[in-house]
Amino acid sequence: MEQGNPLQTLLQELEKHHIEVLIYRPMLQQFPIPAALLPNITPFQIPQDLDENVDFMISLGGDGTMLDSITLVQHRNIPILGINFGRLGFLASISREELTHAVEALITGSYVVDKRSLIHVDSNLPIFEGAPFCLNEFAIHKRDTSPMIKIHTYLNTYWADGLVVSTPTGSTGYNMSCNGPILFPESSSFVITPVAPHNLTVRSIVVADSSVISFEVEGRTDQFICAMDARREILDHKIQLAVKKEKFYASLVRLNENSFLSTLRTKLTWGLDRRN
Repeated sequence: MEQGNPLQTLLQELEKHHIEVLIYRPMLQQFPIPAALLPNITPFQIPQDLDENVDFMISLGGDGTMLDSITLVQHRNIPILGINFGRLGFLASISREELTHAVEALITGSYVVDKRSLIHVDSNLPIFEGAPFCLNEFAIHKRDTSPMIKIHTYLNTYWADGLVVSTPTGSTGYNMSCNGPILFPESSSFVITPVAPHNLTVRSIVVADSSVISFEVEGRTDQFICAMDARREILDHKIQLAVKKEKFYASLVRLNENSFLSTLRTKLTWGLDRRN
């Protein structure tokens, strides 16, 4: 793949196959598109602009861009293909050098669509309006330099800087950074992991994703941070929160030669020990 404008390169590949293209309007403002490619392009701005005629969404960026793409697709079951222009790339696992190969795979049908479970948050006040769901994790965290907080769940009371509820997909993200276990994507589970717990005997716990997990937060300050993937809000401690499995799934495209284990080996450099 040539260096330069990745969007232009992708559009040229799609034009070869006479594919109609919708482009997120902010991208058109960020990347200049040659006039010759514009007749085949329709901009879109909001999730409601997408309908059943959309066969795929292609994400150019890192894992954060993939997470943004999921908030645009929402319940529409549009498969998302991630081309990695970021760093680690657990979700957007296809390298930029494979862009042409990835487009060919979409045309020929030589790909696999993985269904990934999502977390949904309910509250007595409107939060994360329009997209109260996430692919990786729901997190509660103390604000800045404030003292630790006390988080009550039906399982335990955690004295900690925060608490992470992760899906199997998100188990390789914030959860893993907090020494939580890695789950296979097919696991019908959530993993609950404390962030810097005050009690060293407190560890992660894996629960069935049929569970509804409610929270009450106490602390010396009246506010705390609530995050869903890369989105966050500052909430009052009196708010009532609960998380559960979302009714719909995220559909992620992978090439046939890729697998969860091969991605783990590559991204976490497993097997590179000289003794192996």
